[in-house]
Amino acid sequence: MADSRPGCRRIVLTALLGLASILFAGLAIWQVERRSEKLALIEAVTQRLHAPPAAAPGPADWPQITSAGDAYRPVRIGGVFLHERETLVQAATGLGPGYWVLTPLRTEAGWTVLVNRGFVPADAPGRALRRAGEPTGPVTVTGLLRITEPGGAFLHANDPAHDRWYSRDVAAIAAARGLGTVAPYFIDAAAGQGDPHQPRGGLTVVSFPNNHLQYALTWAALAALSLFGIARTWCRKGER
Repeated sequence: MADSRPGCRRIVLTALLGLASILFAGLAIWQVERRSEKLALIEAVTQRLHAPPAAAPGPADWPQITSAGDAYRPVRIGGVFLHERETLVQAATGLGPGYWVLTPLRTEAGWTVLVNRGFVPADAPGRALRRAGEPTGPVTVTGLLRITEPGGAFLHANDPAHDRWYSRDVAAIAAARGLGTVAPYFIDAAAGQGDPHQPRGGLTVVSFPNNHLQYALTWAALAALSLFGIARTWCRKGER
């Protein structure tokens, strides 16, 4: 009686390779779809960046704000800075390590929005030296709408109790500073007039990694290899 074990192993191997090829093909298709979505997002944001500044969204518009539809939109808002409630958020920029200076702005309409006034180096003097040049009274801020960054950075969680901030988490900062109701976004201020003692604005980096084509080709290659494995399995049977 012929041993049926080689035939059973061949069938099991074929089934496993078939399932793998289906999985890899599905992942390849998913990456192609993700690439199309990413390209559409890049095009939308690029067009958005060149639009003239519009009024920053007020409370009635907050529920409709999304990253896909509003991130990096140029906006303009008037109000008064609450400098005594600023927050320093750790940052790494092309200028080196330092901090983003987030300052609440009490708007003319009565609500509050956090404004990222810009970057200060880690070795820069404290706010005492900056105080003399801080804008007081009514101001108009122009910049880019940014979506809140809850939680913290990849390796560090925000620590409100010790006033250590690693991301621009609007809700947590508002709670820590007792700001009450705050817009669910912050504004990256445009570049200022070059006062060396004030935060340097206009450093927003707009970048969307788009490696989906490479990923799609990788998954497609693995799917092809799985199919090749099936073919080799049954070709070897015919060689015997």
